[in-house]
Amino acid sequence: MIDVHLGDNIEVLRGFADGSFDLIYIDPPFNTGRTRRQTQLVTTRDPDGNRTGFQGQRYRTEPVATHSYADSFDDYLGFLEPRLHEAKRLLTPQGSLFVHLDYREVHYVKVLLDGIFGRECFQNEIIWAYDYGARTTRRWPAKHDNILWYSQDPTDYVFRHDEADRIPYMAPGLVGAEKAARGKTPTDTWWHTIVSPTGKEKTGYPTQKPVGLLERIVKVHSAPGMRLCDFFAGSGSFGEAADRHGRDVVLIDSNPEAVDIMRRRFADREGRVA
Repeated sequence: MIDVHLGDNIEVLRGFADGSFDLIYIDPPFNTGRTRRQTQLVTTRDPDGNRTGFQGQRYRTEPVATHSYADSFDDYLGFLEPRLHEAKRLLTPQGSLFVHLDYREVHYVKVLLDGIFGRECFQNEIIWAYDYGARTTRRWPAKHDNILWYSQDPTDYVFRHDEADRIPYMAPGLVGAEKAARGKTPTDTWWHTIVSPTGKEKTGYPTQKPVGLLERIVKVHSAPGMRLCDFFAGSGSFGEAADRHGRDVVLIDSNPEAVDIMRRRFADREGRVA
């Protein structure tokens, strides 16, 4: 079941009992100092359209909505800290927290999380690497995000290794035909494309994360029937991944545009929008 809430996540989280969730994933604002905007486009066949497509057919592409949110904080860590304390309170004894960031704040947030969870509960820094978008000629272009994994207990946590998807070997000739056909399990560096700007998965919400990336977290770090949470839910991609694999999930966002997108996205799913 998908349970969506509109509101300040700190207030919503305080309404849940200790140990309510087996897995929490959050993708908070990255503190870029800008307003993040994304325009959603729709393409229809039109003989007088503005572009030519397959077999010479004419199409018209027009904007239907622009979604945005402010991504600037005077005290970013002061904003996150009480929410991370709530995340720790809400995790089950075997639960895990995943915090999705980028190079701007990840090092400061890791120090903060070390203080909240204890350094011994830090399990991995996962690098999500992708290859899309503009390239600067003044420095190495930033084409990765950082995902910090902390467990409630340093040695007792959910890690279902056999549920990890297999990926191709980079040099299959070195491992033999059988291993090459089976593929290998991922490391802490995950290569995965971004959401295609023209794909069916695209919702038009800024910084939407691909479901395929989040499915790996859901499958390995939880089991069917467990209860999950994302309290910076955005377009609801984590909820999509959780629901696909039989997990109950609570999604929270303070942006009405995000909740509208999730309402449309999950219109045919079991759940409610609060």
